[in-house]
Amino acid sequence: MSAVFNSSTTATGSAASDTGTVKGNGLDLSGDMFMTLLVAQIKNQDPLNPQDASQFVTQLSQLSQTSSLQSLVSQGKSAATQLDGLQTLLLGARVGSEVTVRSDSVELGSQPLAGRFELASGSSATSLVLTDALGQAYSVALGSAGAGLNSFSLDPASLGLAPGRYRIAVKTDGGETPAVDLTGKLESVRVSAGSGVVLKVANVGEIGSSAITGFNSPAG
Repeated sequence: MSAVFNSSTTATGSAASDTGTVKGNGLDLSGDMFMTLLVAQIKNQDPLNPQDASQFVTQLSQLSQTSSLQSLVSQGKSAATQLDGLQTLLLGARVGSEVTVRSDSVELGSQPLAGRFELASGSSATSLVLTDALGQAYSVALGSAGAGLNSFSLDPASLGLAPGRYRIAVKTDGGETPAVDLTGKLESVRVSAGSGVVLKVANVGEIGSSAITGFNSPAG
């Protein structure tokens, strides 16, 4: 970023000399530019009609506040980057473990998978609804489910479900639509520039680290 300041040679040279120590006191480039303009303004003001000195103090105070806020934002970004790195290391140590993640889709293969959901009240007719990429819905009856946590197991082969990605949801007789938690092996952990820490979980695929709802076995 560059800026052009047009003034007399004397005023500009003197201003640059007078602000030579400002940078050393911690102000950034915008602070130097502000001080250059401020000193030039003071030196070139009408001696018979001087500017109110309190205005200069107010301007400098506002600059200081802005600089402090910019510093806080920079520190926050640095801290977030460090936390992502630490989280990646911690989760990397769990690769090979079983984790439970919240997801509204599932990748069905030939192997059974397990999951759970939580109900606020009981349901006498509960079912899993899986919808494929073409919009075809398949309902799997789970029977009655009580209030609180409920577990389920799904065997695609025995149900005749073709391999592929499906939307998954729980349907109850009371109209409740609880979130679904799926269990799978944590296969890999990586950091994405746009999404942060990304996990690859068997039966689920890639998902953000915030989707983790449980660790089910220690790392091998």
